Amino acid sequence: MRATTIHAPFDMRVEDVPDPVIQDPTDVVLRVLRACICGSDLWAYRGESARQPGQRIGHEFLGIVEAAGSDVTGFTAGDLVLAPFVWSDGTCDYCAEGLQTSCPSGGFWGSVGSDGGQGEAVRVPFADGTLVKLPADAASDDHLLTALLALSDVMGTGHHAALGAGVRKGSTVAVVGDGAVGLCGVLAAKRLGAERIIALGRHTTRTDIARLFGATDVVAERGEAAEAAVRELTGGQGAHAVIEAVGTEQSMRTAVAIARDGGSIGYVGVPHGSGTGLDLSVMFDRNIALRGGVAPVRAYIPELLPDVLDGTIDPSPVFDLTVGLDGVPGGYRAMDERTALKVLVKP
Repeated sequence: MRATTIHAPFDMRVEDVPDPVIQDPTDVVLRVLRACICGSDLWAYRGESARQPGQRIGHEFLGIVEAAGSDVTGFTAGDLVLAPFVWSDGTCDYCAEGLQTSCPSGGFWGSVGSDGGQGEAVRVPFADGTLVKLPADAASDDHLLTALLALSDVMGTGHHAALGAGVRKGSTVAVVGDGAVGLCGVLAAKRLGAERIIALGRHTTRTDIARLFGATDVVAERGEAAEAAVRELTGGQGAHAVIEAVGTEQSMRTAVAIARDGGSIGYVGVPHGSGTGLDLSVMFDRNIALRGGVAPVRAYIPELLPDVLDGTIDPSPVFDLTVGLDGVPGGYRAMDERTALKVLVKP
């Protein structure tokens, strides 16, 4: 089969690799119908996260079960399924608590020795604990498939950030970051009943989506100017809930500065260069809470899936460029150059 591999910074290739096969009785082999490129993939693309030459990449996908191991009980060949961005066994204490990202048997797609989602097929370990079955008729609905794909990562991650930030009905929310996760954070905050949603972003194509998703205000400034703008919009107090969806030192500083005293920050931006961006004394003095991390999207799919299926929420607008498998390297370039927000891959 063909799959995307990374060989060095900015060196993405689509190559012939061995076909996946059932290795353990709990495996399935899945034919990929839709995949995508994540903003977090760009850290590897830019050389800021180490990868071995030839390592697979991609962690968001859905597809059709081609074969199932002898111990798999929930899926058979022909089922349409969604894969969250980590696999998990579904039986450990962490999985039972809804923290599948800490499953001792779990792992991330594209890690050394595993398949990545940006290819034609994937071997899925612990299929019963990992995959979620989708309605069969969704396979023929291109728009719905795209919306469902967002549940593999960005929609669930935005929801995780909103929960961490304590978004509730009637609250004021600020969202730091205009990437796909930040935009899905806007959508999640709207779904949870936020009354006012302030999106921080400078790119009108992205802030237009933020408004579509429910943002009531847009702040285009950065740094201290952004902080002042949010303060002005909130009568000097700041936001009850702040979603941090970038992961840099500056973004975390901004998140703390625009939070209301007694407010909360939900952080889901993969930390890069943010080691000194958090001043605990400031947070202590102002009673600001911080909660977030790697989103256990497998725990959120059962809650969010019905809303996507019935159109209550539609995260599909975050995908603004579609490529075939051969177009994946160009898709990385487009996202790196910010000419694309999020690239949809149709193998």
